[in-house]
Amino acid sequence: MRVLVVGSGGREHALVDAIRQSPKASRLFAAPGNGGTRAHAEPAAIAPDDVEGLATFAENNAIDVTVVGPEAPLSLGIVDRFRARQLGVIGPAADLARIEGSKTFTKRLCSAQGLPTAAYTVCSTAEEAYGVLEASAYPTVVKADGLAAGKGVVVAETPDEARRAVGDFMERRTLGEAGSTVVIEECLEGEEASFHVFADGVDFQPMVASRDHKRRFEGDTGPNTGGMGAYSDDAILSSELRRDVIDGLIRPTLDAVGAYTGILYAGLMLTREGPKLLEYNVRFGDPETQVILPRLETDLLDVFAAMIDHRLSDVELAWKPGASASVVLVADTYPGNVEKGRRISGLEAAARMDGVTVFHAGTRWEDGHVYTNGGRVLNVTAVGERLDDALEKAYAAADAIDFEGKACRRDIGQKGLKRQ
Repeated sequence: MRVLVVGSGGREHALVDAIRQSPKASRLFAAPGNGGTRAHAEPAAIAPDDVEGLATFAENNAIDVTVVGPEAPLSLGIVDRFRARQLGVIGPAADLARIEGSKTFTKRLCSAQGLPTAAYTVCSTAEEAYGVLEASAYPTVVKADGLAAGKGVVVAETPDEARRAVGDFMERRTLGEAGSTVVIEECLEGEEASFHVFADGVDFQPMVASRDHKRRFEGDTGPNTGGMGAYSDDAILSSELRRDVIDGLIRPTLDAVGAYTGILYAGLMLTREGPKLLEYNVRFGDPETQVILPRLETDLLDVFAAMIDHRLSDVELAWKPGASASVVLVADTYPGNVEKGRRISGLEAAARMDGVTVFHAGTRWEDGHVYTNGGRVLNVTAVGERLDDALEKAYAAADAIDFEGKACRRDIGQKGLKRQ
């Protein structure tokens, strides 16, 4: 099978790595890919939001399966374009991509279906939002309605922080049109978890649970980012909580929206009252993918082919026991402006370590060397029999890698270790 992976981050490198292990993968492309995907996937110099260009490339190169990594092309209708050309593609149509593309759409879906989520108010003007903040309890959460690359959520501890977020989103338009409407909601208390499922429009199959670390600094402090690390083990969700998530959120959501195909990812808060929905995403999470796929024993390409043919129920998913962990190496000024082009060393030494895989995110390859090309640079991932084992390997490999201004969080997985 000929496969195209759309995107350029660590999630896409993890997808490439999983797909290239399938004996059914005859040729593999990444559009545009990064400094790490080039080892196993031929680069295609097409931007992820160039949906017509991607469809033409897939048609001209007889691509059997296209896997869409980022959310933007899904909202732009890439799946609709591919299906119109009878091309196999993994992802939901644009109308259902609104589950991620509009926080308002999803909140109203939750209200209509009685799904457990935070109490909220939708505000279409800054004046309305400021008025809601006057009556809010703190901390409170301000969310941009549209896609914001992980930077559209502010957990405001004080009224001043909340007003600043509204001003940034709605008046100064720091996120463009994504912040023209905001959702202000109660701040839920508990532990976060990520829960993904494969869906084929008829049935769905759950993946192992994972946990992301969104805040920039140790102790879950600082601004929200695209993700500073993640881990996966079977202790994140008990069998009872897993059943509650499936029966109380996933199944009724898929029943409500109809023929949903692709990946559905629920961001959860595990509260005293039970799991509640923070948000839905319509694609693999990043960096959750980097800890989920290393635990998948089933051929991922078999799963994707079954999804396209609406026979997902015929596939038996098998998962490795134990745990996986990923530490994200970032530029020290991330999530602010970062300087690119810093040469990276130690990649070969890290990759030789037992159970370690280094997924590239913001990197580029030039003249035989790898250079930084973004804020989140590398996802250093390891598997182990237990979470402490996986984390020890991941941090040892992260320490073997070097570039100017390298930074990371040193407390990834600490809550999981306490539970262990």
